[in-house]
Amino acid sequence: MKKKIPYHLGIILDGNRRWAKEKNLPVFDGHKKGREVVKNIIKASKNKGIKILTLFVFSTENWKRPKKEINYLMYLIKSILDVKDLDKQGIKVVVIGQKQRLSKDLQKAIRRIEKITKNNKNMILNIALSYGGRAEIVEAIKNIIKKKISLEKINEDVISKNLWTADLDLIIRTGKEKRISNFLIWQAAYSEIFFFDKYWPDFTEKDLDTALYEYFLHHRRFGK
Repeated sequence: MKKKIPYHLGIILDGNRRWAKEKNLPVFDGHKKGREVVKNIIKASKNKGIKILTLFVFSTENWKRPKKEINYLMYLIKSILDVKDLDKQGIKVVVIGQKQRLSKDLQKAIRRIEKITKNNKNMILNIALSYGGRAEIVEAIKNIIKKKISLEKINEDVISKNLWTADLDLIIRTGKEKRISNFLIWQAAYSEIFFFDKYWPDFTEKDLDTALYEYFLHHRRFGK
């Protein structure tokens, strides 16, 4: 039997700070280790045939964190957006979220990598940055109003087309929590969800394989 691979995988990267705290390390060390895991999982996902990978790296709620920590996180995120490496892998990069809240420098880096990688076909990498699922739905409604789509023509398909990305097949969450925390809440309507009882810095390709195997075993009925 051919192994069933999710077309769209979403990952909630959680637990960097708690990982560091439990090891009596600075918070920044947790984020730094988490960055290395991100790079490994991007490559592994592409090699396993996943077509869309969405990584929840910074939420709209994360702006409440200390400014020093936010600045360091933005530095790490910018380093993840390595144009040469991602372009070489044939990965198309798209940043979804409230990009207007980001620094001008980071916005410039985003525009550059999106332009350079726009025609790549191996995988779409969505970076959910300054992202919130409810905020995305609000923006979709605004777009529909701007397009002057008549009331009788508005349906689920129209709303989906005005969102930032496509429906999810599988969600993975690390961090020992069991919630989706405002992540792609429209797109997650029928997704499988796999919660890992470990922090993101400890997540490995073997863990990814475990989640993909669980997904393979499930029969998705979509209410039928």
